[in-house]
Amino acid sequence: MNQNGWRARGVQIEADRLLRSLRDLAAFGGSVRGGVARESLTDADLAARRWLAARFATRRGYVVGMDAAANLRIRRLGSETGSPVVMTGSHTDTQPLGGWLDGAFGVMAGAAVLEALDQARVTTLHSVEVVAWTNEEGSRFAPGLMGSRSYVQPTALDGFLPVVDGRSISFEAARDAALADFRQAAQAGHWQRFDAGLAEPVRAYVEAHIEQGPVLARAGIGVGVVHAIQGVRWYQVTVAGRCAHAGTTPLADRNDAQAKAIAMAGALYAYARDCRDRALRVTIGRWVCEPGAINTIADRVRFTVDVRHPDAQAIDAFDALLQALCVEGCTVERLQDSPTTFFSQELVARLESVALARGFPLMTMVSGAFHDAMPMAGFAPSAMLFAPSIGGISHHPEENTHAKDLAVCTQVLADCLLALAVPVS
Repeated sequence: MNQNGWRARGVQIEADRLLRSLRDLAAFGGSVRGGVARESLTDADLAARRWLAARFATRRGYVVGMDAAANLRIRRLGSETGSPVVMTGSHTDTQPLGGWLDGAFGVMAGAAVLEALDQARVTTLHSVEVVAWTNEEGSRFAPGLMGSRSYVQPTALDGFLPVVDGRSISFEAARDAALADFRQAAQAGHWQRFDAGLAEPVRAYVEAHIEQGPVLARAGIGVGVVHAIQGVRWYQVTVAGRCAHAGTTPLADRNDAQAKAIAMAGALYAYARDCRDRALRVTIGRWVCEPGAINTIADRVRFTVDVRHPDAQAIDAFDALLQALCVEGCTVERLQDSPTTFFSQELVARLESVALARGFPLMTMVSGAFHDAMPMAGFAPSAMLFAPSIGGISHHPEENTHAKDLAVCTQVLADCLLALAVPVS
């Protein structure tokens, strides 16, 4: 069916309903200080998942499930139930105290699409599935993206299960508790369930998210079509020196680890400033000085470096600089190296097309942060949509997005998912 055909069916996002659902979700883990505290698979997260599943689990034409990685799956059945699903979603978990949108927007945007399809009484060829991925943030269990990584590579789950949180609770124990909670709620509520497996075929995956940066808001543009997630490399730098008395040791006789580390850090930041590459991101996020006494020269400093750029050559150039700056007694350990993830060009073009058809100004852009769409991109055609973040604020109680921008982004998502799912006349 052509574009005018499925638009004529009235598949329209209701902005007020979307906003209410987001506010309702934010109540799970809502903090008196503002923001939301809903780390992965905590009681608040499980309650939010029960609430979300219950919205659809008894409706005609729906089934819900939870797979072995505790990803919550809500499926609106198509006429060909054996065909690959069209998938959308994001995550409900937050930082220890985060904002009310973040990944929650992508989950509830997907739910809003299901509501719109129901209201328009549209039957699709392919099933449309909304997923709430497990432990995207990585704030309770490290690393992040556990749910989506396990989905695309089920063997990865074995390595995640033994990971423990700050209270020595394993991911396996939390996962098992989530599965038991889901089964109990499903039995009590007479939910219509399906056996949700990992690595099930996906026709396409489109994830909506707030930008978490200032680019769209600064430009006054309401929709970001994301064509890539930039590459990132993490390092831990250790600089050795020798302890000595702060009052008795002349500067010329010191082997001061702190002074050497500060010089290295200054050179890295100076490079980032002077190279005038607006796509380069350099962050020193952790700094530990030992022994940490006010009157003792440091004998060891450890600090981390996070460098990001869409172009691998730019990251390699920074790597070469970091190695060249290493003085005697300095070591550099590479903690992570994730190359740039490029999304499906066809799917990106489709998102651009449906946004323009609605008359929505858009920007095609690169994501500076990781998202569940990153592992999904290696499994199925994938892409992302961004809604602007007011002030670029995220992972903070002041995180916010204008209601109109949330609705516009969700409308583009709905139009794209409907076209992918193939309406049945």
